Amino acid sequence: MNANKILSVVRREFVERVHSKAFVITTILVPVLLLIMAVAPMLLMGQSDHTARVAVVDGTSGPLAQQVVKVLRAQKIGTGATAKPRYEITLVPAQGKADSVREQLVDETGFSRASHKGKYDGVLELTADTLSSGKLTYYGSNVSSIKAMAMLQSELSKAFASVRLTQAGISLDTVGKAMRPANLSARRVSEGKLTGQSGSSAFAVAYGMGFLLYIAIISFGARTMTSVIEEKTSRVMEVLVSSLTPFQMLMGKVLGVGSAGLLQMAIWGVSALLISTQASHLAGLFGISQSTLAMLSMLSISGSMVVVFLLYFILGFLLFGALYAAVGSMCNSTQETQQYATVVTVLILIGFLSMFGTIANPTGTLANVMSWIPFFSPFVMPVRWALTSVSSVNLAGSLVLLVIGMWCCVWLAARIYHTGILMFGKKPSWRELWRWIRVS
Repeated sequence: MNANKILSVVRREFVERVHSKAFVITTILVPVLLLIMAVAPMLLMGQSDHTARVAVVDGTSGPLAQQVVKVLRAQKIGTGATAKPRYEITLVPAQGKADSVREQLVDETGFSRASHKGKYDGVLELTADTLSSGKLTYYGSNVSSIKAMAMLQSELSKAFASVRLTQAGISLDTVGKAMRPANLSARRVSEGKLTGQSGSSAFAVAYGMGFLLYIAIISFGARTMTSVIEEKTSRVMEVLVSSLTPFQMLMGKVLGVGSAGLLQMAIWGVSALLISTQASHLAGLFGISQSTLAMLSMLSISGSMVVVFLLYFILGFLLFGALYAAVGSMCNSTQETQQYATVVTVLILIGFLSMFGTIANPTGTLANVMSWIPFFSPFVMPVRWALTSVSSVNLAGSLVLLVIGMWCCVWLAARIYHTGILMFGKKPSWRELWRWIRVS
């Protein structure tokens, strides 16, 4: 039976790849990396969740220092009953002797908390012209932290604005109400229902899916092409042709490599799903505070998202895998494949780059058009599904066109494969390829 012969090739290709060390290592390594990527930001943020001891050197003669102290003392780490002060402020008067006081305090700054308790994390110097010029200096051990410095500068700007507006005759209550910042929280809605995803979570999922698909198709497609070249140059093809048709060899090889890739993608997808749904347990396991966990939007991956991703991966790989196999059958070495493989790679790259336009506007013209083109829909449609509501008609139509496009590419590749696997010597020109397609 033709199906049995194809399955024999599929089994051989699948077992050969699954038993390889590279497959086992990468299959295990990616979930480990996903876990690290999920936990590391929480751990790093948790390291900065401690109260900073700051000495404020007051070289002014006005209310600026008092307002700076008030604003900084109001800042908290976390919310509710578990919140703690972000800054522990010590105000040191230094009118007329700011330089000497600052130098003395700097000598007590930047030491390890464990071995030098009571020392300072930073020294903030306010001079007589700080309010008018807006210039002040902070000496500290954490100045390399962009986030910490941006937060400190933001709070100091509020203090400066409060003092200046008060001096202009505007009350502090009015100032506080006017400067109260907006707190925008973005949540994704799909078909009239909240999905539970934040904006950053939806972006991370969409980008991760597109990038993973791009890497998988490029890597497994290249392996298919290399495998065909190796069997061709070793003359194994001449033996296989006696019992298998070129179409059976092509489909068996593409399906075998693709099934190994699908198994790997499934393991990675399930791992990502488990990690995304166990955020609170991971936080407890690694001793991460709930306030830190709340500051991060953990990825939210649904079962339907995994199914759509795998569907497009299977069909997309069959399409591009067949083209890569055809390229391998035309050439005698990997060096000769560059001219033809570049065409396939460019199509993949266009689909990958289209993903960024889709992320920016998942309902725009680019996203809609690319969703219907078989070469690009494997990259665009899963991203659209992750970011916005896609109708069942749209999804079904895209899949049908992808199946048709995939079958056309397999048919075209099989005709090239039929002649190419037994051709040696000079690589064919584009005109010769067209002749192969017509006469096969």
